[in-house]
Amino acid sequence: MFESLETLPLEEVSLRHEKCRAALAGIAPDAGGLLIFSRLHIYYLTGTWAAGAFWLPVSGKPVLLCRKGVERARLESPLEEIHPFRSFGDLPGLLTGAGSPLPEVAAVEMNGLTWSMGNLLASRVKGVSFVPGDMALSLAMAKKSEWELAKMRLCGARHHQALHKDLPGMIRPGMNEREVSHRAWEAFFALGHQGQMRMGAPGEEIFLGHVAAGDSGNYPSVFNGPVGLRGEHPALPFMGYAGKVWKKGDVLTCDIGFTLEGYCTDKTQVYFAGPESRLPDAVRAGHDFCMRAQARLAEGLKPGVAPSALYAEIMDMASNEGVNEGFMGLDGNKVFFLGHGIGLAIDGYPVIAKGFDAPLEAGMVLALEPKMGIPGVGMVGVENTFEVTESGGKCLTGDAYGIVCVG
Repeated sequence: MFESLETLPLEEVSLRHEKCRAALAGIAPDAGGLLIFSRLHIYYLTGTWAAGAFWLPVSGKPVLLCRKGVERARLESPLEEIHPFRSFGDLPGLLTGAGSPLPEVAAVEMNGLTWSMGNLLASRVKGVSFVPGDMALSLAMAKKSEWELAKMRLCGARHHQALHKDLPGMIRPGMNEREVSHRAWEAFFALGHQGQMRMGAPGEEIFLGHVAAGDSGNYPSVFNGPVGLRGEHPALPFMGYAGKVWKKGDVLTCDIGFTLEGYCTDKTQVYFAGPESRLPDAVRAGHDFCMRAQARLAEGLKPGVAPSALYAEIMDMASNEGVNEGFMGLDGNKVFFLGHGIGLAIDGYPVIAKGFDAPLEAGMVLALEPKMGIPGVGMVGVENTFEVTESGGKCLTGDAYGIVCVG
């Protein structure tokens, strides 16, 4: 009676499984497979947003087990083995019955379970030693297929259209941050934004993004990013505050993600309430530094380059030019990274930061976000999403990075 809105191609699913298996061989060589619990990663490996568990054996048939919605899963996923289940205690018998029994050692996506649920799994599934398998997922998901890149390129093009071309004509000085947030939603939804963005880090949330007028850009933030904001309310510190007005002569920073068919791009656009001739020197200089930093980072997004080396180079650049204080946030808002992987989640692997020494690979996609906090003024700078290629980073979110002047 029903047809799926989209079915993940079998060859795409098979490619993802093989990438995961290859990564698992290096992360947990004794494991006979990988057990997945989070909906995000189940979707990545099956094509359906299932509640349940997914078993990917090192060899043999993968098995999807659904607590609910098995009929939908069979519509959307090309997998052969899709079955209902109720409790962790059912896992051994169901997997054996499907021809892919649990081995003595199994890797587990530990971030996909709470501590209590992890303890419950261990108590209900006897005779299996569970080892961490999360990094295998991160490594597999970091390198995008052409199927994924096509979605992200379209997402990025619409993202640029919304923030750089459409939104400037929809906002004006005198609006409060909440009003600007609503205009951003209008621009995004008109271009197909699907409303839901996701984060991979346990407990992290996102809603539209950050809208910060003037000194809101330096307001203390609990989000792991350099842009400060007042947000809607202490219980929802995202979007923008109805009591903060964007005034003439102030900058407005919109750090907002776009999502299309599950895939995200990240972009920050800075606006100024006034003509370009009125841009304060500190704003002009700070934004120029960030654009140059982004350009240098993009040049380095080539296979074989270590993210940690790019981070060290740009931090040396900031030190040599005397802008350490505000670069990547003021005071407690300062963060110690310059970019991050992105795809089905905003916060992916790898990170442009110290300690990330594994070389980049073609097909990885990263959001680069050099930003500058200016005391008493707010936040300036850029963020755009880039694809790693042999000739350097290819921007997916437009080719214009300057401040847009409004009013």
